[in-house]
Parts: sequence; structure tokens; C-alpha cells
Amino acid sequence: QVQLVESGGGLVQAGGSLRLSCAASGRTFSSYGMGWFRQAPGKEREFVAAISWTGGSTYYADSVKGRFTISRDNAKNTVSLQMNSLKPEDTAVYYCAMKKGGSYYFASAYDAWGQGTQVTVSS
Repeated sequence: QVQLVESGGGLVQAGGSLRLSCAASGRTFSSYGMGWFRQAPGKEREFVAAISWTGGSTYYADSVKGRFTISRDNAKNTVSLQMNSLKPEDTAVYYCAMKKGGSYYFASAYDAWGQGTQVTVSS
């Protein structure tokens, strides 16, 4: 059974930084692409960033490109999301997910999800 556990969320002022981490277990981590999604109150879950199983390819939503960086450590079974220049509109619950197949950009491509970690950016 796959388990994904996020950490690193919190409250930060606009312009600040946070680093989210996701620890995976129960599946051969290095064989799967990983993604980060977020969901703000009253909004649908949206794609944030993703990384291929080797780490050689990364994908970003236009809204975070140039500010967020996704990375992975296959030796430690972790994926991270470095978030810089945070804006109030980045406020959401952030979820990491493990990809089963399909496009990196769609939630339907992922079959395992963490419980989420809250990120709040104050203005």
C-alpha cells in the first residue's frame, strides 16, 4: 500500500519561501513520476508541478513557473517543492501524488495521494 506524507507547510508573508517535502513508501519510488497539486477553498484541485521518475524532466503550471522548483531524491524516496516569492494566491492545501500513467498535468493520471499540507501566504 502506497503512503505519501507531506510536510513543510505553514504561514509565511508574501515574498517569502517555503519548502514542502513528501516521503513515499510502499512502492518502488524511483519508477514513478511525482506531482504536486493544490486546492484553495472553493476551488478545484489544480496542477502545480511534476517530475519524471528519473528527475530529468520537470513540468510547471504557468502560475508558478520561475518561482517554484520541484526535485526528487530517489535514494531517500522523497520529492520536494521549493516555493519562492510566494503570493497570497498561492494559499492552498498542497498535495503530493504518485503518477500511474497519462499526462503529468491531470489529476486523473495519479493514483496515490498524500493527506495534504496547508500553505498560507499573508499579504
